Amino acid sequence: MNQKTLNILEFHKVRAWLADECHSIMGQEKALALTPSVNPLDVAAWQAETLEGVDYVTHAGGAPQHGFSDIRTEINKVRIGATLQCAELLKVSAVLRTARTLREALLKGDTQAGQTMQELAGQLVVLRNVENDIERCIENDERVADAASVQLSTIRRRMASCHQRIKEQMESIIRSAQYRDILMDSIITMRAGRYVVPVKQEYKNRLPGLVHDQSGSGATVFIEPMAAVNANNELRQLEADELEEVQRVLRTLSAALHPYVQQMQWTLEALTQLDFIFAKAALSRRLNAVPPVLNRQGRLVINADRHPMIDAKVVVPISLTLGGDFKTLLITGPNTGGKTVTLKTAGLFAMMCQAGLHLPAEEGTTLPIYDGVYADIGDEQSIEQSLSTFSSHMTSIVDILQQASSRSLVLLDELGAGTDPHEGAALAVAIIERLKSRGCCTLATTHYSELKAYALSTPDVENASMEFNVETLRPTYRLTMGIPGKSNAFEISKRLGLPEDVIENARRQMAQGVARFEDVLQSAEYHKEVARREREEAEALNREIQTLHGRIDAEKVRLEKQRQSVLDDARAQAQKLLDGARHQSEEVIRSLKDLKKIKGDSRDVDRGIQQARDAIRDAQRAMQEPREDEQRDAPTDLQAGETVVLRDSQLPATVLTPPDDRGNITVQAGIMKLNTNIANVSRGGGAQQKEARRAAREFVVRQIATELDIRGMNGEEGMMEVDRYLDEAFRAGRTEVSIIHGKGTGRLREIVHESLRHHPHVKKFRLGAFGEGEMGVTVVELK
Repeated sequence: MNQKTLNILEFHKVRAWLADECHSIMGQEKALALTPSVNPLDVAAWQAETLEGVDYVTHAGGAPQHGFSDIRTEINKVRIGATLQCAELLKVSAVLRTARTLREALLKGDTQAGQTMQELAGQLVVLRNVENDIERCIENDERVADAASVQLSTIRRRMASCHQRIKEQMESIIRSAQYRDILMDSIITMRAGRYVVPVKQEYKNRLPGLVHDQSGSGATVFIEPMAAVNANNELRQLEADELEEVQRVLRTLSAALHPYVQQMQWTLEALTQLDFIFAKAALSRRLNAVPPVLNRQGRLVINADRHPMIDAKVVVPISLTLGGDFKTLLITGPNTGGKTVTLKTAGLFAMMCQAGLHLPAEEGTTLPIYDGVYADIGDEQSIEQSLSTFSSHMTSIVDILQQASSRSLVLLDELGAGTDPHEGAALAVAIIERLKSRGCCTLATTHYSELKAYALSTPDVENASMEFNVETLRPTYRLTMGIPGKSNAFEISKRLGLPEDVIENARRQMAQGVARFEDVLQSAEYHKEVARREREEAEALNREIQTLHGRIDAEKVRLEKQRQSVLDDARAQAQKLLDGARHQSEEVIRSLKDLKKIKGDSRDVDRGIQQARDAIRDAQRAMQEPREDEQRDAPTDLQAGETVVLRDSQLPATVLTPPDDRGNITVQAGIMKLNTNIANVSRGGGAQQKEARRAAREFVVRQIATELDIRGMNGEEGMMEVDRYLDEAFRAGRTEVSIIHGKGTGRLREIVHESLRHHPHVKKFRLGAFGEGEMGVTVVELK
């Protein structure tokens, strides 16, 4: 990729951002060396691994701990058999620990990593034993732990004992009255690794020992007393033994790493690549970027792109298309209107895409793989400083014409400027023609009306313009495809204070045809702005209407739920009142029975009891009337043969007769035929049929018995059981049941028969025939 273009488009800043997201020196080096590729396979692989990183971080809530030290030097030392020191071994151990934990996170974690990341994780070597040995033997960057070996532990215990003996001997000397006057200070110090005491120069012969040093003034000599010489000698020997044992431990640990040199090299490379992938993912999230779609048709389509180096709070997204119906796009418009930013954005996006980075744009952004991106953008302006330029370098254009191909993207800013306008315009057309003949994708900015007219009349060339607000005389930084723009030099000059008569004189100097062309452009731009505003107002109104519709629908649902809740509460309250009434009615029945025993005449009493029971049954039936919403949803167009579900029992049934005027139908549930109302059924389908089949299976298990035995019960108890049993038998679809009341005095039989005469479920009844129980059984045929 052209290095000059990389600098012009400020790709180095993207590299720096990427390096900031890395957690290792090696990852930063890789980021700072990133260069766009022209190989489609490389670009596709790089984009895929970036997407893997984003997906992993998104699902895992962040990247796992993956920072590590650069141990390339340590690996090379182990390769040649050198001994690593404490700090170096700890660095290696830390890298091994990072590799182990990262491998576990990517291969065994709850969040599954992508294929590329799994392959890299598989390259991470796990040397748990070596890692543990280093952590056990190395205490810190400068010291081997006592536990590294038994020999080292023994030597250090002896050294500590020797130190203690020497200090005791030296302290006895400095506390002795014999030597008090000859000592310069009552302290113990060291010279050349041996314990000494400071003695005045004039008394040095009074303390037997070895002189090791003297002060700068010569007034003090440092003497090792003879009494401590042997102990000092022993200590020096122990120190030498310690050093030798420490080196042996370090050699052993270094040798343990030697068989794994190649695996550690691969591990370091895999860690670097994983750090790089997570950095690309972090940059993608930081820029709110999306993965571009790669295409082989040479189409560049950018949706609502945002130049990453402009503050996200003020940047105006732009969209552009190139390489489809046309391969040359000429952008016109006022100065400082965003033309150069548009060029830089397109070029930078192409380079970021081919470097495997995501783009700060919207979904649907698609780019081809260019074999080169070439730019001639004036004085290489800095977007961050909002500078602009009118100059071009013809030498750069010559280089571009020599190198660009049909798979290249060419960016030309202020093409043809800096010379005679007529010659510049002619030269610009000729350059565009040459690039067009080669099939290059070309983005160029210009102020020349000749180029605008050229684009209008030439196939494969399209106009675009940066919008300019003619009312505020300020650019809007929006790019409009298909319409050439006006430079608005007169309007800008007027806003900046140029006298009106000068501006009018300039207008008169313009050729009549050019002036008319510019007036047409201005009119088109004005009407375009009006249309844009009207479109935005219509879209805003439509969004408001949709919002209101949503609110109205939500309010309808809320009111319906509230209404049903009120009805349900009322039904619950009514049921509560009914339960109370039932209790009171039973009390009345018991009172009537007591009265019957007193008066002896039972007909009026039995009639009152039966009327009380009928009132309770009617109230229950009223409570079981279908709800309004059930009536509203009742299937009124049922046909014979359709499958329905009974609402109360959830049993599936087949319609035998269509609804009559009152909505009554006959259905068959299994072997049972039932008469019911359409409000009590619903059309079966899907989950409802499954539930019905489940309910049917449960119902088969708990079938209603064909007979009820009430012998031994009094009249009141017996009738309550008969009422309950008949209700269940009717719902279950029984057509004939038997009530066993016994013969006895016949009183219980009379009470049962009196109740059956008025029961709503009973069609007719009779005493049992021979073999059915005769006078002790009543056979009931249900409706």
